[in-house]
Amino acid sequence: MKREEIMLEKIFKKYKLQKSALVPILQDIQAEYGYLPEDVLRQVSQKMKIPLIEVFGVATFYKSLSLIPRGRHHIQVCTGTACHVRGAKRVLEEFERDLCACAGQTTEDQEFSLETVNCVGACALGPMVIVDGGKYHGHMTATKVKPCIRKITSKEAE
Repeated sequence: MKREEIMLEKIFKKYKLQKSALVPILQDIQAEYGYLPEDVLRQVSQKMKIPLIEVFGVATFYKSLSLIPRGRHHIQVCTGTACHVRGAKRVLEEFERDLCACAGQTTEDQEFSLETVNCVGACALGPMVIVDGGKYHGHMTATKVKPCIRKITSKEAE
């Protein structure tokens, strides 16, 4: 058995193929691959006896799940109302310029994925940027974008 097959079997066994566990199964698969490959979704559909259209429906419904490979670093720009009125659009545009990738895309070198989120619940600190799911950068401005990217890349060099 290939490593991929062993990993999938472990995930299926963990959740006992319960249809109600589809979301956590997809989350575990994404944690392994960094995204949800189509061939793996087909295996999930077959193994769990769930129509492929339902598996894809769940995979595309949740913003935390991705059908395309994400970069090593994931940048989210909040575009909720409070962040929007405080300049989130300019912040997003600066990230797009500096990374040469639009929101919803991954850079060619697979280093960064950029996306927007509707609200992160930190309205008083807006505009908010979240890096790699846990590093929050409040009061972000377009002039802080380059230093933010440098900080991400410099931590890798350490």
